Amino acid sequence: MSEPFLREERRGAVTLLTMDGPEDRNALSSAGQCSEFVDACRRINADREVKAVILTGRDPAFCSGGNIKHMRSLEGFMAGPVEDVAEGYRATLQQMARALHGLEVPLIAAVNGPAIGAGLDIACMCDIRIASDSARFAEAFVRLGLISGIGGAWFLPRAVGASRAAELSFTARVFDADEALKYGLVSEVLPADELMPRAISLAEEIAQHPATALRFCKRLLRMAEMADLGSTLDATAALQAVAHQTHEHHAAVERFLQARSR
Repeated sequence: MSEPFLREERRGAVTLLTMDGPEDRNALSSAGQCSEFVDACRRINADREVKAVILTGRDPAFCSGGNIKHMRSLEGFMAGPVEDVAEGYRATLQQMARALHGLEVPLIAAVNGPAIGAGLDIACMCDIRIASDSARFAEAFVRLGLISGIGGAWFLPRAVGASRAAELSFTARVFDADEALKYGLVSEVLPADELMPRAISLAEEIAQHPATALRFCKRLLRMAEMADLGSTLDATAALQAVAHQTHEHHAAVERFLQARSR
């Protein structure tokens, strides 16, 4: 039995997911890899004790995108006639994209190295992105005569804006972590040895808050990407009414008042 691609480690209320295929720079090359993401997201969503997730790659890369050798030999996602390839994308990579985007808890990308093609798109599926100063990025698909099959045309503009996403998609150029910070793609750039400690610290800072409120907050942020203000406000009222009734809310209010009275 082959080793898992996605390593999962629990640290209290934080789950660490590590793409572990360093020999291929964590490239995506099989339906099994996509299933591992889908299964992990399903487990996390069902576990009310998980409050934050970190996604990273085993050095030397975050994720180098698709497997170029498979592209040349037309195997894996690229195998078969046109209709089979389209259905293959829908059943594998796109299910992975739906699962990551649908994760109910805050998701932090700790971009430790190159995030190229689908690797960049995966980073864009996360809520927060921080990067090592050795990270490199590219929406590299047109260079290979392709487009993003995992949803980059939807995710990238939401991360960097429409004009910048168009430039990066049309040029397919590689850009570094400092440029990513300037574009708003990442919120912090750190030395390589400080990346994971910072990611863990950030996740733990998030995880100190009530689980229900975190999940509701993320749900509303996701809805706001697509819904108008009226629909967002309606959903906010409904979720807030539920939040007001939770034990977590009552306990948090008591802690706040007790701390203020000292």
